[in-house]
Order: sequence, then structure tokens, then C-alpha cells
Amino acid sequence: MSNFIYIAPTGDGWMNLARDGFFLDSVKKGDIILYFYVNTNAVIIGRNQNAWKECNLESMESDSVQLVRRHTGGGAVYHDTGNLNFSFIMHESDYDQTRQFNVIIDAMARLGLDAELSGRNDLLIDGKKFSGNAFGLSKGNRAHHGTILVNTDLDKLAGYLNVSSAKINAKGIGSVRSRVGNLQDFKPGVNIEMVRKAITDSFVQEYGVAIEYRFIGSSLADIEKRYNEQKSWDWRMGKTPQFDYILDNRFSFGEMQLHFSLRDGLIRDVKLYSDCLDTELCDRIAPSLVGIRFIPQIMSKALKSLGSSDADEIASYLEAKHL
Repeated sequence: MSNFIYIAPTGDGWMNLARDGFFLDSVKKGDIILYFYVNTNAVIIGRNQNAWKECNLESMESDSVQLVRRHTGGGAVYHDTGNLNFSFIMHESDYDQTRQFNVIIDAMARLGLDAELSGRNDLLIDGKKFSGNAFGLSKGNRAHHGTILVNTDLDKLAGYLNVSSAKINAKGIGSVRSRVGNLQDFKPGVNIEMVRKAITDSFVQEYGVAIEYRFIGSSLADIEKRYNEQKSWDWRMGKTPQFDYILDNRFSFGEMQLHFSLRDGLIRDVKLYSDCLDTELCDRIAPSLVGIRFIPQIMSKALKSLGSSDADEIASYLEAKHL
């Protein structure tokens, strides 16, 4: 039986979540892992969430923000270098949410901050959420992970988590927006390292002496495989419940509304409505889009293969949308 602490050396959200998944699947009964990581610039969504509904994908692509999907539940959150992430990972026989939350609450007290648990997921100071938490189960092991807003850019947080103007009718689990605040709002000068040390000290007090976790070669190969899955389109975008996505635009040939029905990131059905003079245009275009990924470049290629100037114009519009 051992306690371990691991601090991620990189800010890559896909790699950091790959390690998180590895820990959850491989932790031994009796061992407890406290994992810290900081993502440089990423939006993290829950396992059952719809990226198109939760995120402003156009702004994220423009600003090179990673989209990362967790294997666990919870809502959408923005991570930057002002946000500290933690995970408690252990066998379910050792799992105790009260103890885990108390570690964070005690760490805040060490920093002179009075934190409290609100509901099942959130930690508050003066009524403002500074930490959201999510929980996972795999192979008899449990994970409790959360975020701590230390000095994150709240303007970007709001911007990336506001969806585009497209009309979206989506199933799946949506995020609940809360009033949020940084720890620096309550204690000027506090930083990531100070918070991490406070949590580490509280963890050792609660669970006992901890040592640094060290990976072996086979573990690194497993993590690399998980990393490739994390960054894949199939996992980030394809693992999406059925939903409808509607776009409306005026083209040179007239007004057109595009209704997409999607499941697993694929276009399952398309209905087009237009006031254009070419009454057969919609019937020619729709079949070319069915069965392909909801990715602008792929959709554009399909439309341009029709050899129609009107279809080319729609293709250019879709490419500019950064769906």
C-alpha cells in the first residue's frame, strides 16, 4: 500500500488526460494517486457532451485551443495556465469523496481561504465557484478530479463556452453555467505552485507519506496509445449523441437553410430549403452530404465534386464556418 503524487511535465491536454485514464485503469488496490496537471489552452468536455453545443468551435480553432473529451462525466470547462487540475485515483474500496473534498477544503484553509462544498460537484468561496469536480469508475477503480481556478482568463472561459449562432437541437448532457471566481480574487498573489503545495501538504496529512509516481516502459506505450485516441476526431467529435444542426445563409442564388441530422459525428440526413429559382438544386446537393463526417473540408470536397457553381458557393460558406 503506497501513496503517490505525480505532477505532469507538459501542458498538452490530450497527454494529460491520457495519463489520467491510465492511472484510473491501472491503480492497484490499496494505492492512492494524487495527480496534478495544468493544460496550456484547452476546453474539456464530459464524456456524454456535444462539442458543437457546448463550445464555440470557430473561436477555439482560430485561437488554437485544444478540444479534449474526458472519459468521465461533468460539464464543459476552459483550462489555461492559471488553472490547476487534480485527480484522486484509487480502488473503490479506498474511495471516500468526503475525505477527498476535505483535502481541498483544508488546503484552501492553509492559504487563508474559507471554502465550502455546494451540492455534489462544486466548491465555493463567498458564493463563487472556484472548483468544479467530476467522477469516474473503471475496472473497480474510481477517480475524483477537479479544477481550481487560480488566475485563469475568465473572459476567454466565457467566450469559448458560448456556442455559435447556429440553431442546435441536441440531446446529451449540457453544462450548467455558474458564477465563477479565481482564487486571486480572494487572495491576491496566490499562484499555482502555492496551491499545489497546500493540496500536497493536506493530502499527506490525510493519507500519509507520498512518493513520486514513476512510469515503466510498458506504461509509457499504453499512455501513447491513449494519447492518440484522445486527439483523434473519432473520440473528440465522433462520440456525440444524436443532434440536429441548422445553418441559415443568403447566397447569390437565394436564401438557403441547411438542416443536418447527426449521430456519432456523421451526417445521417440532410434537408435543404431554399427560395432559389433552381427547384432541383436542393435535391442534387443533399445526397452528396449524407454519410460523411461533419467536417467542413470533407463536406466541401463532396459539394465541389458536383461541378456546380451553386454547390461551390455553399462549400466555401461551410469552410468559412469552421464547424
